Formats: sequence, structure tokens, C-alpha cells
Amino acid sequence: MRQEHLRNVAIIAHVDHGKTTLVDRLLYTSGVFRKNQQVAERVLDSNDQERERGITILSKNISIHYKDVKINVIDTPGHADFGGEVERVLNMADGALLIVDAYEGPKPQTRFVLSHALSRGLRIIVVVNKIDRPNADPEGAVDKVFDLMVELGASDEQLDFPVIYASAVNGYARYSAEDDNMDMIPLLDAILEEVPAPEVDPDAPVAMQICTVDHSSYEGRIGVGRLRSGTLHEKEQVLVVKADGAQRNAMIRKVYTFENLGKAEVPEVHAGDIVAVIGIEDADIGDVVTDRENPVEMEPIAVEEPTMAVVFEASTSPLVGREGDIVGARQLHERLMREKESNISMRITECEDGSGVEVAGRGVLHLSVLMETMRREGFEFQVGRPQVVYKIDESGNKLEPIEEATVDVPNDYAGKAIEVMGTAGGIMEDMVSDETMTHLTFRIPSRGTMGLKTRILNATHGEAILFHHFKEYGPFSGEMMGRRNGSMIAMSTGKAVAYALDTLQERGRMFVSPGDECYEGMLVGESAKEGDMVVNVEKTKQLGNQRSSTADKAIQLTPPITFTLEEALEYIQDDEQVEVTPLSIRMRKRILSTIDRKKEAKRMMQG
Repeated sequence: MRQEHLRNVAIIAHVDHGKTTLVDRLLYTSGVFRKNQQVAERVLDSNDQERERGITILSKNISIHYKDVKINVIDTPGHADFGGEVERVLNMADGALLIVDAYEGPKPQTRFVLSHALSRGLRIIVVVNKIDRPNADPEGAVDKVFDLMVELGASDEQLDFPVIYASAVNGYARYSAEDDNMDMIPLLDAILEEVPAPEVDPDAPVAMQICTVDHSSYEGRIGVGRLRSGTLHEKEQVLVVKADGAQRNAMIRKVYTFENLGKAEVPEVHAGDIVAVIGIEDADIGDVVTDRENPVEMEPIAVEEPTMAVVFEASTSPLVGREGDIVGARQLHERLMREKESNISMRITECEDGSGVEVAGRGVLHLSVLMETMRREGFEFQVGRPQVVYKIDESGNKLEPIEEATVDVPNDYAGKAIEVMGTAGGIMEDMVSDETMTHLTFRIPSRGTMGLKTRILNATHGEAILFHHFKEYGPFSGEMMGRRNGSMIAMSTGKAVAYALDTLQERGRMFVSPGDECYEGMLVGESAKEGDMVVNVEKTKQLGNQRSSTADKAIQLTPPITFTLEEALEYIQDDEQVEVTPLSIRMRKRILSTIDRKKEAKRMMQG
């Protein structure tokens, strides 16, 4: 039986192709907001980090009512690092809007999500956005989408996709780029016509698989998924089947459906709809909620493995406790174990030696979002250098994660970009040039992507655009050269002084300003040469009673280099750590004492 009053549609797009703005316009068109209502831009990016970074991190559900049909819209992240979210939520959809920029066309991370959508047999509607942009080439973008779908093995039916042309920022969608329609109605009509209504059996036993887990401080864990069959009532007794086959009974206390931007409590919900349930205490992603008498079996949700891991430890910095409220190892451990419950795309385990907690994710951005969330909660902690997760195959060979990297660069800088990629272990697989730009595709070990973006931007004067995403595990490609330049390391604890920094900046680039708190073992700059150097950032001018010829020389300091959390994680070496506090990001040596570091180096040489 088809539920004609329902449509479940996911939205797929590369970062910054206008996905969240488009959803805003659909909400306006369907009357969710009043004409004069004050609404924040990108209303779905409700998380602080999402607004600041301009990316979607968490998948979200909303619904729109149009022509007596409820359209459940599932907003998916566009960044490959958050692919764990995407893989799960596509289970809830019957169709997808593929949004591509009319100038840029489909990008590598569009490819990543689109391949999952096609393998699930979803009906794709292509939305060519930003057709009002200068240099926009809507027809060229459609041709590129067609080529990409052929490459990804789309069926003949999927290749016969409808196309809608839009400018989300101006609030219009059109069947042809040239017509003069000025509202979003064509897109809503296309969803009703092209996305199939859910095909379900409302009289069969209840069957629902939890795809995402939300948490409420009042209600506890909230399981979200699509009801595949039957009718689910509040206060209903159900059977919960875990991914490992374990079964237990539970009672659904409350049932919610998604209504506009929020949830609405309902006495019952029918098959085909997306539903949130409260009452399953240890609800996990992949759990099947089904009928006690006639349990329904469902395929487990497969989530791709993490490729990069980092160890979280309680801070041992001399400045610990000055900027954050939560500094204890026990509290850090508890917070990460809470994260483990709701974040299936991360693998969180305690280190065997008890020194900290290892967190494995899909990339540096994925890991840094968790760190940023925790520092905003008041945590102080330190993390080591991210390490790739290796595997051993049946023959005993070591495998490492390999990524596909694409670089779009002006023709003048293509040589420089190829050179930088080559030094990072990249092997060029494709090169396409037009009058102004060169498009390069590389196969590169995940290890080589650490700090790669900064090096590419420096080599191309900020002109290159780099994207990379996990492709597969491949043979280990040998040792890789790390950072060439040594570090400047503070020799004592105290505040940096302008006079000392003035003399030091001739020998390298500084990371600190006058007045910054420094401590023994902290990285205060990068030496121009190889090898670390211990420096005194507190050195002041000796004041004698003779007037020197340089007494009135004005100190001119070059502004220090400031690092974001991701940049710091990619910059440090194996013997270094990043100290994360609510106010600061500092880099330091793992062993702070100069004497202890020398002893350790001697021991390593003898060993």
C-alpha cells in the first residue's frame, strides 16, 4: 500500500553549494514562517560550530506540508568526514535532491554521498543552484552530473533524472534556466511527482530501525528512524533487537513525528513516516524495534570504519585549571564514554596502559569538531598527533587508508601543486585543463594529507582548492618525511617579552605575542633550520648607566602565526601535543623538561 500523503527525501550537496539556504526557502514557501517573522539565516545550522564553519555537521529532520502531502526533509552533512551520519540517514529516504553549484558542478564530496544514494536505489532530482552567479553554466553542470552518475553505475531509470534550476538565495526554482518563475513551487511539485510515496504494509507487525540517537536531559535517549510497517502507539510494549542479536522488552512511553522545525507528540504513527520514540533506555543506532509476538528481522546498518585516531589525556600543563573548569582525567573519561553512546561513527576505547582514551574518526575535521565541542563545555585536555588506523590483511601485509584528493588550481600554479602533492606521497591519476584552471586528481595516503592544505595554499598563493575523501585501504607506501623545520621551545615558565621576541624572530617564525603566558616545553615558534632549539622568551634588556647607540631602536614585531585546532593537530610531530582549553590552543613537547628530553633521546639512541 502506498502512503500517498507522505514523501521522504534526503538532501545531498557538497559543502557550500547552498543546501541549507534552499531548505530555508522551502520552509518559507510552505508557510512554516510568517511573512514578517524574523528568522536567522540557515535556520537548520543550529549548532554554533555549524554556523561558524558554514558546514552541516549533524543530520536533521524537518517536515513541510504542501498540497495535503507531508514532505519529510532529511538534511545530510556535505563533508566526507561526517559520512557516518550520511550512510545511516539515507536509510530513511525514498528519494534525494542532489544540489550542485551551476558554476562548480558536482564536487568530490557530492560523489561520496551520491554513490551511497544510488546504491540504495533512491530517486534523484538534480537541483542546479546559484544559476544567478556570474560565469554560471547550468547545462554544463547537468552534463557533469550525468557523467558522474554513469561513472558511479547508476541504472537507466536513475540516469533519466529530472532537473530543476534554482537560486536559493533569491528564492526561486524553475523548470528551465531561462523562464521567469520567482518562487519555489516547481521544486515542491517535482518532489511530489518524482519521489515515490512509501510502499508499506500498515497491517504488518511493527518494524522500525533506529538510524540516529538524540538525547534529552528530561526524557533520556530518543531513537529516530523510519517506521517500515505496522502502526506504533504510545505505551506500546515492543521487542528491541540489538545489532549483536540480543533481545529485550521495552515500552514506548512517547511517540513523536517531525512537524515543521520541531517534533510533535502523537498517540500513534503509521508506517512510512519518520518517527522519534522515547522509552528505550539504551537505544543504539541499528537497534530494531519490532512486535513481540511476530518479530521482523532487518539488515544491520553498516558504517564505514574510522581511518584516523587520536589519544585524549588529562592536561599536565603548568597552566592547567586557569582557563577551564573541568580538568580531571575521570571527568574526561566520562565525557568521552557519553560521546561513545550517541556517536556511532567514532570508535572510542580506553588505552591499554590507562594513560588516556583513544578516539578514532573519519579525519582531522571529524576529530576536531568533538574537541571544539568539549572545550566549549569547559574542558581542558591534551591530545597527541593524529595517527592513521592501519590494518593487516590475510597475507600479513600492512594496509593503510588511501584517499582520493582533487585540486583545482589556476594553470600558472599547476606545477607547484603537483610538486607539493608529490612530496606528500600523492600519485597523479588525472589532469584536465581549460583556459584558466587545471583539475588534478591524486591517490594519496591519509598520512600525506596532514597539513597538506596549508602547504598547497602557500605554494599557490592561496589560489588552489583542495578536497580529499577516504577511498579504500591499500598497501603501506613506506615512511614519509615529516616537518623539516625544528621548533623553538620555551626554557622556562613566564610571560613572553617583546625584547626577547625581537631577537628570536630573526631565527624563525613566532607563535606567541608579548604578554602571552609560556611554560617550559611549550612551542613558541618555528626555527628556520632543522632541529629544535630551546629559547628564552623572557629575556629582558640589560640596563646599564651608559647610553647605548641602539637605546632608542623601536622594536617591530612580525605578527605571530595563530593556529586553528585542525592546523595545530596537523602541525605537531610525534613527540609533541596540543593543549586544548576553552580560551587557548597551545602546542607543547610531550616531555616538558629539557633535561628529561635529552635523557629520553639518549635512551632511544642506546635502545
